[in-house]
Amino acid sequence: MHLLLATSALIALLGGCQAPGDSAVETSGSTLPQLTAELADRFAGLAVEGIVREYPNKPGNVIFDAAGVRGPREMHPAFYGSFDWHSSVHGHWMLIRLLRVGPQTSQRNQAVHAALDTHLTRANIEAEVAYFEEPGQKSFERMYGWAWALRLAAELHAWNKEVPDHEAVHRWREAIRPLEDYLVAKIPPYLERLQWPIRIGEHRDTGFALGQILDYANVVGNQTLSAVVTQRARDYYLADRNYPAHMEPSGEDFFSSCLNEADLMRRVLPAPEYSVWLDSFLPGLAKAEVPRLLEPVGVTDVTDGKLVHLAGLNLHRAWCWLGVASALPQGDARIPVCKAAAAAHYESGLGYVFSGDYAGEHWLASFAVYLVTGSGRD
Repeated sequence: MHLLLATSALIALLGGCQAPGDSAVETSGSTLPQLTAELADRFAGLAVEGIVREYPNKPGNVIFDAAGVRGPREMHPAFYGSFDWHSSVHGHWMLIRLLRVGPQTSQRNQAVHAALDTHLTRANIEAEVAYFEEPGQKSFERMYGWAWALRLAAELHAWNKEVPDHEAVHRWREAIRPLEDYLVAKIPPYLERLQWPIRIGEHRDTGFALGQILDYANVVGNQTLSAVVTQRARDYYLADRNYPAHMEPSGEDFFSSCLNEADLMRRVLPAPEYSVWLDSFLPGLAKAEVPRLLEPVGVTDVTDGKLVHLAGLNLHRAWCWLGVASALPQGDARIPVCKAAAAAHYESGLGYVFSGDYAGEHWLASFAVYLVTGSGRD
C-alpha cells in the first residue's frame, strides 16, 4: 500500500454528500467537494482508534517529585489517548461533529457512541479539572487545548439544543461542564495579563484560540466572555498593517498566524470594517500578490512529527481562506483568490491524512473534518 493515499481517490470519496446546512463551495472554476459517508467512516476510524491508544504519548505536565510520575490514563481519564491531550480533545470533537452533521452509518455510530460513553463521564471530566488545579499546571494546554475543549463544549451545546430529548447527547453535554466552566473562568484573567498576542505557526498562536473561544461564547450565549475576547482581539490586531506574508511558513508550522488573525477578525469586525481592515492587512490579496500564503506546501517526511505539521497547515489555510471569503461583499475581487487558494490547499492537505504513520494520523483527520464540515463558519 502506498504511504500516501492518492489524493484523487480521496477527492472521489468526497464527491456527492454534503453536510446538512452546507453546500458545495464554489471556487474559481471548480467546486470544493463535501463529505461522503465512506470518508467520514475513515476519518472516524482514526479517532476511535486514537482516543483509546495510550502510547506513544507526549505528556505536557510539570513534575515536582516522584509522586508526579504517572501514566497518561491516570492523569487524564477522559483524554489520555491520541498522543497528546489536545489531540485527544479534538479527536472527541471530531467524532461528535461527524455524528451531528456528517453522513451517518450505523456501524460507525455504534463504535463512536461506545467510545464517547466510556470517556465523557462526569467523573472523568472532574478528574481532568483536578489535574488542571495541581501545582505547576497553570499553563497546561494554554490556550490551544483550552480552545479545542471549548469547541467540543460548543458542539455538544448546539447539538443538545437541536435534539433536547437525545439522552446520550444530553449526558455528554452535561459531563463536559466542569471542564468548560473551569476554562471559561480562567480565560479573562489570562487575557488581561497577556500584553501582546502570541504569533506563531504552532499551538500557542493567540489568533486561533480567540477565534474558537469567541465561537464558543456566541454558541452558548456567554456575552461577557464574547465581549472580553472581542475587545482583546481589537487590542491585539486592529492596528496591524502590511503583514509580512513572505515570511511564512516556517518549517514546522501547522498554522498560518497571518490567516488565524484574518479568520478571527472577520468574526470580530462588522463586514464593511473588516473589508477595509483586510485591505490594509493584506494589501496585495486582490491581485494574488501574497504567493507564499496562496501556494500549498509539501511534506518531506510524514513520519517526522514536526515536519508533518505542514500537512495540517494546508488544511488550516484552506478553512481560513474560506472564512475570509465568507466575510467579503459579493463581487469582491478577493473572493475568487481566496477560494482558489482554499481548493488548492484542500487537495494538497487531504492527501496526507491517511499516511499510515501515527505522527500525522493522530490529528490530521480533525483538521480535515473542521474544513469539510464548515466548522467555524456555521
